[in-house]
Amino acid sequence: MTGLSIIIPVLDEAIGIVPLLTQLTGLRGRGAQLIVVDGGSSDDTAALAAPLADLVVHSERGRARQMNAGARHARGDALLFLHADTILPPDADRLIGMALETRAWGRFDVALAGAHPLLPLIAAMMNLRSRLTGIATGDQALFVRLALFRQLGGFAPIPLMEDIEFSARLKRAGPPACLRRRVTTSARRWEKNGVLRTVLLMWRLRLAYFFGADPQRLAIDYGYRPGP
Repeated sequence: MTGLSIIIPVLDEAIGIVPLLTQLTGLRGRGAQLIVVDGGSSDDTAALAAPLADLVVHSERGRARQMNAGARHARGDALLFLHADTILPPDADRLIGMALETRAWGRFDVALAGAHPLLPLIAAMMNLRSRLTGIATGDQALFVRLALFRQLGGFAPIPLMEDIEFSARLKRAGPPACLRRRVTTSARRWEKNGVLRTVLLMWRLRLAYFFGADPQRLAIDYGYRPGP
């Protein structure tokens, strides 16, 4: 790997964008490119990100569209897609470089930051499911060689399940590198809507998608807010 581009889709993340990008300063200092892709924030997200990122891109709202837009500006030969509420290990660039020596794509294990006693179990189940199925979710900081990303045409422009859909196509090129080092992602959506309720909702969404439900219809039916 000769370069890493970190692509961060954002929407109204003014509160957290500066701490996130500050945490990535070490990676940037070692040559990682930081690309923030704003999907039409109504706050100061883009302005706050500009001094701390290599590039701020504006695109249509929707995580898939935003990540594709960021990838078009990537100068690294590897891409890392990072949610705005997820923290990477400080040596993520080294870990990704080692993984991509033998695999074309991969993801990290995840830990959920929060006080609810069920969160460690939920994270463990997410990691186990991903390891057994070879499917990664966006919370796990998916990474991929740029050449393969372009070969597959990037993320499908759907409002939901874009990470699941892309992982399924990536699997055809080979199994993922499932790194046991953890990224830490916020449990805000679990805590805001209720941990058990959120888990059940996610299971219902994925089960419906598995049986062929249209992601557009799922997003409408479940009131899902497409975007970061």
